Parts: sequence; structure tokens; C-alpha cells
Amino acid sequence: MMSKMEERRKWKNVNNEEGRRKYRRLRNELKRTTDRAKKEYLETICNEIMEFQRTGRYDLMYMKTKELGWKENHGIQNIGITDSQGNRIVDQKQVLKISENYITELYDRTNRPETLEVEPEVVDTDEKVPYILQSEAEKAIKDMRNGKATGDDVPGDVLKLLGEGGLKTLTKLINIIYETGELPKEFKEVTMIALKKKTIATKCSDHRTISIMAHTAKILKRRAERKIEDILGENQFGFRRGKGTRDAIGMTRIIAERTLEIDEELCACFIDWQKAFNRVNWTKLKQNLKETGIDWCERRLISKLYMDQKVKSANG
Repeated sequence: MMSKMEERRKWKNVNNEEGRRKYRRLRNELKRTTDRAKKEYLETICNEIMEFQRTGRYDLMYMKTKELGWKENHGIQNIGITDSQGNRIVDQKQVLKISENYITELYDRTNRPETLEVEPEVVDTDEKVPYILQSEAEKAIKDMRNGKATGDDVPGDVLKLLGEGGLKTLTKLINIIYETGELPKEFKEVTMIALKKKTIATKCSDHRTISIMAHTAKILKRRAERKIEDILGENQFGFRRGKGTRDAIGMTRIIAERTLEIDEELCACFIDWQKAFNRVNWTKLKQNLKETGIDWCERRLISKLYMDQKVKSANG
């Protein structure tokens, strides 16, 4: 195939009848070959999925389904946004203003606390150790995915190129943040982008907002996540590695089918909380973190992040 691609490239620049004829022939041959290979690949994957389903291995079935990796383009098209009066707005500045008002209303609720102060805990100086070890910072950087979107921060790909000296300096800076409880301005600035929840999204509520935080701040985030992960139960799905919503659906189906096999009744309750993650009670969240044993340094940083965070749109 590579030789045909090279030959096609050669004939593409030949501006005569023979060149055009041979270019079209090679192009069609390559297209048929790639289409045939794609079809064979999909048939193989589908056969494996059907075999897993036949043998009742729904966990492997859903894992194999995820390998297909279909990704829909959720880029925001310039079709405008509907304002509160039902008018379609296409001017970029006005669209951003409408989005800003929507996000402000969504997050700046009347029950938002004025402060989330965390009382310091006394620690014996003889037992005091670095909050984050260099090995922890190194592992957190290694776990970062390549090519991830970033705002004005240093990409994770670059952090992975740090040598021993750079990693040592970075770990020292992270520990200073832990000790002082003061986050750099870059850590508190996040870039918010909107992903469409439906094909034609004309309302702000038709989009799902996600925030892109500084990659360096993810070292702190990973530390807190690891501690919280240790106390989460096995039945907690969503936003956890190896425990996504597809895995939960697969387990639910297994339970349902096995229940039907023994002729028993199965009751399921589905609750859809509107804007659940946007309406978390911050004060209650702080209390839960304390009750579950999260260190006060982490709770202080989380509180700072919630109260002092600044948001900017990806579109300016």
C-alpha cells in the first residue's frame, strides 16, 4: 500500500491526461483497499463483542465497545444562541455575554457561602514530612495524558521532559503551596469551554460546561483524588478509572439478566438531578471531606480553589 501511495503522489503532480488517469486509478484502488480493511476490522471487533455477549462476559463486552472509540465532533458551530426572549443571537460578543450571564446564574447562587475557612490542625514538628514526595509528583506527571488541552499553562507533555533538577524544583514549589495554602494565580484561573449535548444546540442549557485547569495544578489534584479514591466504595461509578458509566450499565444488565433467569423481580430507581454538579453545597462538601479524613491542608487548598477561582471563556 505504501508503494501505491508514493506512486499516487508522483502522478498527482503530472498535469497531462495519462497522469490524471493513473492518479484516479491509484486513488480508487487505495480507497477500495482501505474500505475493505476497515470493514474487516469492524467485523472482527463486532464478532468479539457478540461472543462476549453470548458467554455473558458483559464486562469485557463493554470494554471492547469502548475500544471502538467513536468520537463525535462537539465543536461549537456558529448557529447562534437563543436569549431569554427567544431571539436568535449570532453576534460573537453578544453570545459571550449571554453565556457569561448563564454561567454566573448557574454558579453564583444565593446560598453560596461567603467564605470556606478551614481551621488548621496542630502537627508535631518531629513528625512533619514533605507534603508531596518527589516520587508522587513524578508519578502524577507520568499519569498525565499527552496532547490534552491546556489554557495558558505549561502542557503536560512538557512537564514530562523535566529532568531531575526540574522535578526537584517543582516538588519544592508544590510543597510551599501546601505549607502556605496560597495558590498561584495561574492555578486559580480556569478556561471554560462548552460541549454540545445535542446536535443542534441553540440554548446555553444545551451545552455542558467543563473547565480546563492548569496542568501543574493537577499534581495537587491527583494527590487529593488518590486520598478520596481510598475511601470510595466499590459501587461508586463515574469519573473513576475503570469505573465509568458504561461499566455501571454493564453490571446493571448482568444483574437484570441473572435476576430474570431465576424468575425474581427486579426493582430499579433512576434519579436525574438537574445540574447536580453545579449545585453542590460547598459547606456540606467541606464537612464531608473532614469527616472522611481528608487532611486539612488539602481541604484548605480545595476551599481556596472554590472561592478564588476565576473563569474565562475559551472563545475569549
